[in-house]
Amino acid sequence: MSTVLAIWSTIFIDLPYTPLSLSAVRRHMLLNKSILKGHTVSVNSLANRQDKTDLSSEPDENLIVERIYKAVMEQRLAPNTKLSEARLCETFGVGRMRVRRALLLLSSQGIIDLHSNRGAYVACPDKAEANDVFAARMLIEPPLVRQLAQGPGEVSLALLTDHIALEDAARAQNERTEIIRLSGEFHTKLAQATGNNFISRMMRELVTRTSLIVGLFGSSENASCPDDEHTKILQAIQSRDPEQAEKLLMSHLNHIQSGLDMEVRQQPQDDLAAILG
Repeated sequence: MSTVLAIWSTIFIDLPYTPLSLSAVRRHMLLNKSILKGHTVSVNSLANRQDKTDLSSEPDENLIVERIYKAVMEQRLAPNTKLSEARLCETFGVGRMRVRRALLLLSSQGIIDLHSNRGAYVACPDKAEANDVFAARMLIEPPLVRQLAQGPGEVSLALLTDHIALEDAARAQNERTEIIRLSGEFHTKLAQATGNNFISRMMRELVTRTSLIVGLFGSSENASCPDDEHTKILQAIQSRDPEQAEKLLMSHLNHIQSGLDMEVRQQPQDDLAAILG
């Protein structure tokens, strides 16, 4: 940079103190072309590179979305917890625009609620919504597993078998938050196994809402699905037994819903850095 400043000093200081024409300046700059070569730096390009470096060093908003989604699925982030923009910026080391984009994405997925003049809060389903969510799952999941059991593909079976293995490993190591997350994800894997992307997106939202409901109204004992019920559902699919698969899935959902206590609510949390960091 000092070389560039010296060059500009040569151009303007050494010239007589008279108004310069554009052609005169050009001629003088051509005389210094050999010096300028390799040293001229565009301020704008430097600033742009700096901006790109700063942005690339920040977490993408999708990473923020997945971190919050995972905390909700693991029931570490309680319903009705306020997601302060300032605290999220500090936690993830990003600017407000990235946080706001992440919050909009989370809101579109039904994971958080955005309130005018109040900010963002983790979604907090009430009793009526809890009943609606389970009713929706009853309409969607039993026919879904019936379809899978009628002709499961090798890829679908491998996907579900691998997931059950992850659940078993988490239980063996008594990793509670991982067990809770994997329990919910089993149901999204069932939807993925159909190959229907629309059903997969719908199930992701329903499973997320269910996790919020269980986190709000459930106890620590029923925070995750019972140990062997997923395995039995998978065995019915592998055996190509549609009726049994459908029956087990309905019983499974009833089991989860019956374990909820609609009179008890989990309290919101404040330490976002500890939960999301």
